[in-house]
Amino acid sequence: MPRVPLAAVQLPPVAPASRLESWRRVFNPRRVLVLLALLVFPFVATPFITFQVAGQSLVLGLVALSLTFLGGYGGMVSLAQMTVAGIAGYSLAILGTSSGADISHQWPWWAAIPATLLIATAAATLIGWLSVRTEGIYTIMITLAIGVAFYYLVLQNYTLFNGFQGLREVYPPKVLGIDWRSPLPFYFLSLACALAGYALVRWTVRTPFGIALQGIRDNPRRMAALGFHVVAHRVAAYALAGLIAAVGGVLLVWYNGLITPGSVHTSWLINILVIAVLGGMRHPIGAFLGAIVFVLLQTFAIDLIDRERFNLVIGVVFLAIVLFSPDGLLGLWAKLRSRFASNPGAHSP
Repeated sequence: MPRVPLAAVQLPPVAPASRLESWRRVFNPRRVLVLLALLVFPFVATPFITFQVAGQSLVLGLVALSLTFLGGYGGMVSLAQMTVAGIAGYSLAILGTSSGADISHQWPWWAAIPATLLIATAAATLIGWLSVRTEGIYTIMITLAIGVAFYYLVLQNYTLFNGFQGLREVYPPKVLGIDWRSPLPFYFLSLACALAGYALVRWTVRTPFGIALQGIRDNPRRMAALGFHVVAHRVAAYALAGLIAAVGGVLLVWYNGLITPGSVHTSWLINILVIAVLGGMRHPIGAFLGAIVFVLLQTFAIDLIDRERFNLVIGVVFLAIVLFSPDGLLGLWAKLRSRFASNPGAHSP
């Protein structure tokens, strides 16, 4: 079938939404209430809950959001998103300040952070370029192989990555006299990055690029016949997802105060997938909901069972949610709402 030039493709005109409707979408009452709750939460919660639970959930949710964007809107399930976050973490520790004085270059934060994001985004773009020509299980296996290869690279290389011990004492800089690793500042820093990532994904999927990406997800051959460059769109999606994962990687290394091979172990590659699926791959907010469930189980499951059996608990919860709702917790919530909405008088006397 001959390729149709992109300029010749005529899309039907779309009536622009009124300014009032746009404001209503942005300032939805439920969204405003959720935002207010997030802003008030750290002032009523303990520092432990604020930092260990809420802060960690926002950081892991940001990394899982990159996978949600790729899988939900691009149809590409990548297991290398934690690898991209790990590349960002190692880059920050090497370019910035850490315990490895002979390895770290001691760059100022305003130079180290942009360079870190650029390196991680470039790595994500390369990963995308290597994997976008495959689909389904082959994409998963290629990205998993890349993640495993990076794990053994940082584990066995002592000159650049300090091997098994990794790089420690990687802390956020004190800007404006604020210790950004304290529970309250770190929570608001993570919240700001999470909201920015969420808004970026929501905005992107409504742009011509995002709509074309969803078309490629549904029928790549037809989109190619219409003149869209399928490979370029997919690689661009990997780059954008890599930027989101890179920001999460910077926050994660600041949260832990270190970066080691254990941070990019195969188990964490799978955990990011579990988080994304738990919340719902088709909803950007699902990544953060899945992260909350994961962190709560990780933090408090040891009070009920042995620490070694945490993966068993996660596996049982994962299987239960997938069996009852393939679209995750948000899909289950939507089913319950539709069921009660279709039977408004089911519980009436």
